[in-house]
Amino acid sequence: MVKKVGFVGLGIMGLPMAGNLLKVGYELCVYDVVPTAVEQAVAQGATAAASPKEVAQNSEVIITMLPSEAIAEQVILGSDGLVEGMAPGAAVVDMSTISPIGAKKIAAALKEKGLNMIDAPVSGGDVGAKEASLSIMAGGDEATFQKVLPLLQKMGKNVNLVGDSGAGQVSKACNQIVVGLAIAAVAEALVFAKKNGVDPAKVRNALLGGFAQSRVLELHGQRMLDRNFTPGGKVHLHKKDTEIAVEAAKQLGIYLPCNALLSQLWNSVTAMGGSQWDHSSIVKCLEMLSNTEVTPG
Repeated sequence: MVKKVGFVGLGIMGLPMAGNLLKVGYELCVYDVVPTAVEQAVAQGATAAASPKEVAQNSEVIITMLPSEAIAEQVILGSDGLVEGMAPGAAVVDMSTISPIGAKKIAAALKEKGLNMIDAPVSGGDVGAKEASLSIMAGGDEATFQKVLPLLQKMGKNVNLVGDSGAGQVSKACNQIVVGLAIAAVAEALVFAKKNGVDPAKVRNALLGGFAQSRVLELHGQRMLDRNFTPGGKVHLHKKDTEIAVEAAKQLGIYLPCNALLSQLWNSVTAMGGSQWDHSSIVKCLEMLSNTEVTPG
């Protein structure tokens, strides 16, 4: 049974995920480039490390939750990275959202050194991270997955091994297509209601009782009405995830027209200065184009 766990990346998602592992008794060694984040983890019982390498030297399994593929690759394979401190047979669980190709590349590099990796991106946002109710989509070999499964089950409720290395990232791209388009659909519906002189809050309540009911309509629809764009899932991250799917589609020679449009909507919100806003702020772009605002009433 794994007892010593490393955690690199203590952001909006990573810090509460690490906290959930601490609550159930895992020995956690942590690292982040933001000192205050490390301090918060240490206050909960974690031990601080000076580098990813040092985290690996003190861990049987290392979890990473990082904002981009370039950073994930540097943290895992770079100078002073995890690979330099991992013992034979140790495993990385990369819970970042990166491209399937990137996940396969990192996994292959680790395998050459007798090390293991599971790509395990998540869905559920900061609320899911805090409540340990994340959906976790894993890619990798069965033996490594079974080794890390107890850890994953302390951070999520719906944990699935989807396939070999990269399959978790394919699943996450699919998730982000569905979630992003659902957010855009809710935004369009509320803008349409308001422009027709109908209270969008009442429309949302009516839709929640029908076939249009969804978690996105419930949570993000309310955010739009409340004008609450404090980030749970940031625009720049969902924009990155959408672009991963767009690029993968190009490589496969397929066309995802709705996802391509979604990419441009994220670009528009970014141009409005909203890269750090919550992804429900996509409504602001549609409001601008329609000269309206979806406030209740």
